Amino acid sequence: MTIADIRKNAEHKMQQSIEAFKTNLTKVRTGRANPALLDTVHVDYYGSMLPLSQVANLSLLDARTIGVSPWEKGMGAKIEKAIRESDLGLNPQSQGDLIRVPMPPMTEERRKELTKVVKGEGENAKVAIRNLRRDANESVKKLVKDKLASEDDERRAADDIQKLTDRMITEVDKLVASKEQDIMAV
Repeated sequence: MTIADIRKNAEHKMQQSIEAFKTNLTKVRTGRANPALLDTVHVDYYGSMLPLSQVANLSLLDARTIGVSPWEKGMGAKIEKAIRESDLGLNPQSQGDLIRVPMPPMTEERRKELTKVVKGEGENAKVAIRNLRRDANESVKKLVKDKLASEDDERRAADDIQKLTDRMITEVDKLVASKEQDIMAV
């Protein structure tokens, strides 16, 4: 493995960490409705637990309401129960074939709590990125130890990996700030 491979691998893994962080952020509920919020809800479908998106169509009815249209008539009650029992704090209401999931308004206390959650998730993403930096630097040191790279190469690689790490951490900070604004704005 070359230094370029190590850097490319580290960048790829750091990008994956940021993608995972973005996915976690979609689960943090702001006052705005987002169908991705229901991605974690699983419904009992003839004995197997399936994600809600595999048994119903999810759509936005308005800025504060998600619409859930079951593909089968008998699934409405099960879907409602699954949403109600999820830890999202949502209260679905059935209207014929359509299930409306209104987003409750946010209290100031809940906003502060969600801001802390977002900051915690951001810190976890930064720790993951820093761990990847450490692993990459150790791989480069191993190349130097095995005489496959020079110490100058090691220093250049360490600088390069540090710049990459700084860029990724800045991106995480931007995502955290953006999500905090979303939480406070609603």
